[in-house]
Parts: sequence; structure tokens; C-alpha cells
Amino acid sequence: MEQRDVLVVLFDGVQALDVTGPVDVFNGADRAAPGSYRIRTAALDAAPVRTTSGLTLVPDLALADAPAPHTLLVPGGEGTRTPDPRLTDWLRGNVHRARRKVSVCSGALLLAETGLLDGRRATTHWMLCDTLAERFPAVRVEPEPIYVRDGDLATSAGVTAGIDLALALVEEDLGRDLALTVARHLVVFLRRPGNQTQFSAQLAAQTAQRRPLRDVQHWITENPAADLSVDALADRAGLSPRHFARAFRDEVGMTPGRYVDRVRLEAARRRLEDTVDGVAQVARSCGYGTPEAMRRAFLRALGASPAEYRRRFQPAAPQPRPV
Repeated sequence: MEQRDVLVVLFDGVQALDVTGPVDVFNGADRAAPGSYRIRTAALDAAPVRTTSGLTLVPDLALADAPAPHTLLVPGGEGTRTPDPRLTDWLRGNVHRARRKVSVCSGALLLAETGLLDGRRATTHWMLCDTLAERFPAVRVEPEPIYVRDGDLATSAGVTAGIDLALALVEEDLGRDLALTVARHLVVFLRRPGNQTQFSAQLAAQTAQRRPLRDVQHWITENPAADLSVDALADRAGLSPRHFARAFRDEVGMTPGRYVDRVRLEAARRRLEDTVDGVAQVARSCGYGTPEAMRRAFLRALGASPAEYRRRFQPAAPQPRPV
């Protein structure tokens, strides 16, 4: 079995969970399949670093002494805002030595400093996607997915998305069964696809200031199969359709139709993940009307049909114990 060296870059102001989440995943995989991974941490001068939460992490070695790894993992944290120039210089000179380059959260900003992300698809924490796009216009920033794969490059959103990405890498290296074993040990679900949005429809949108509009938002979430046309929603809010549409867009940050689309997609995705209901039943219960309408919505937003989404991301049924 090939042993894959994983090198985790440490620096002052690193986010602790960006480090420990993926490390626990790779370590869990190595415990399940001994010899599959060797994990080391490295920092400038091999000096201990202080995380944003106040924890102190002691690296295994200095960055200058680190051999070329299979997987180079660059976490995020407040320390990426004004990084030590020596850190970015090391990354520029060494990032291409790794066979696989990975970032968690704002670690994408450090990778972008090297030019590695130019012309490539990448993501980061949703609060920093605009910053990444503005500072590095050559990067093809995708703000919604929890992680993005582009060849030997993998970037992820904040904190727990690093766990999802690490599980996906373990699945790629060692197979789904072993990755699922690690996920169960960590009490997480091996089911979040990279193109799942970083936050729910409710968090992605603003909350309306006026109570009638807030009530409509809640109604949409609770009743995805109802008549959610602008006329029906305007009547519920006690406004004319034109006034409602304009006010909703101004206060929520998107049109009523776009908001409804997001809520229905999220409701359908959750039911595909959490129930055994048939695709036709899910389509009706989430307001799509027909399976074909839901299929088009999934292909447009997620790049997978509902059936394929369920096959890939629903947790596998537990196998019966031998008797």
C-alpha cells in the first residue's frame, strides 16, 4: 500500500479546527488502514504557533526541513490576512512539489498568493469569496460549494467543510467503505457533496425587516409544495404583487422566485438524503409537480439528477451483523 505523506502548514493565527478536523480524518484512515497516511505539521522555524482560539500547536518540524509531500494542506484563520512574508515565499517555492494541494477556509488566500489558483476553480469561506475574487481576479471563484476539486487542487469553505473535503480525499485514495468507517467514528455523515451550498436558503438570504415579509419567508420554508407564485405570496403579505416583488427583492436580497427555487431545492435535497420516499413523491412534496421538473432543477444547480444525488450522497444502509 502506498503511504501518502500529508504536510499541514501551521502559522500564528491559524484556525484550530481547520487543522484538527482534516488531521483527525487522515489519522482515522491510517488507523483503519495502517500505513496509508503519515501526517506531519510544519511551521516557520519549527516554532509553536498560537491559534485564533488561543490554543498552542507544536509543529513536528520546520517548513525548511519538510520533504515534498503527497498532500500539502494549508488551513485558514486570521493569520492569512497579513501572513508572514517568509510563509508566502516558502509556499511559492514549494507548493508545486506536492502531488495534491489542499486548502481549508481562508487558506485559499495563501495558495492564491503563489499563483497556483490562477485560471482555476476555487472556493473559500463565503464571507471571503468576494475578497478572493477582488484580490486575485484570475481565480475562478465559486462562492456556493462547500468544496471544489480542480485537478490536483482542492479548496474548501470554512471549518467543517475541511472535514468533508478530507473525507472525499480519503474516499478517493482508499475507497468509500473506509471513508465511511472514518466518518462514523467521527460521528459525521459521509454524504455532503462538494457542490452542496455552504449555507441554507434561509442563511444565504437576508431576513426581511418587515414582519409581513418575514412571515412569508417562514411560510415558504414550511410549505414548499404550496402555491408560491408572486400573486399568492403577495396576497399573504397583504401587498400588491408589484409592491411585494419589489419589497421582497430589496429586503431579502433576491427575487421571490429565486428564494422559492432555493427553498424547494434544499427541501428536496434533505428528503432525498433523509428519507426513502420515491423521487416522484419528493417532487410533489417539494412543489416541483413532476419528477422531470425536479430533475431539471437538480441538474442546473447541482450537476446531478435526483436519483444520482441520492445514490452518491445518502448514507449507506447499515449491513446486518453475521449470526
